[in-house]
Amino acid sequence: MIEVVTYRAHQFDGVRELWEEAFPDDPPWNRAEAAIPAKLAIQPDLFLVAVQGERVVGSVMAGYDGHRGWLYAAAVLKGHQRKGVASRLVAEAERRLRALGCEKVNLQVRAANQQVVGFYCGLGYQVEERISMGRRL
Repeated sequence: MIEVVTYRAHQFDGVRELWEEAFPDDPPWNRAEAAIPAKLAIQPDLFLVAVQGERVVGSVMAGYDGHRGWLYAAAVLKGHQRKGVASRLVAEAERRLRALGCEKVNLQVRAANQQVVGFYCGLGYQVEERISMGRRL
């Protein structure tokens, strides 16, 4: 049985392994060693993991700035994909965001990752005409 729970420190290695499988080319600032401590400092209750027993099989981070919600690092181990794990993670993140007063959730998907775009479209998300911009500080 898979449960969606708030991340706890003993799950670090499981999340790191998940992200290494799901995001093998991510830059250093997105890796578990950098991203998890940063998330735990701000809205730690919006960092969710899917667990089967003690094994981490999925994750999602959410954030809310009082205006918009965001989803980040949604991932499921390859052996557990297409079993509803990601949908459950997103639904719980949305539930928690809604409880904070969030009315709109944004996320970013790499343009080449059409499978993930299709997944989110199936959950009711839409591709919006925006230009995503960023700057490393």
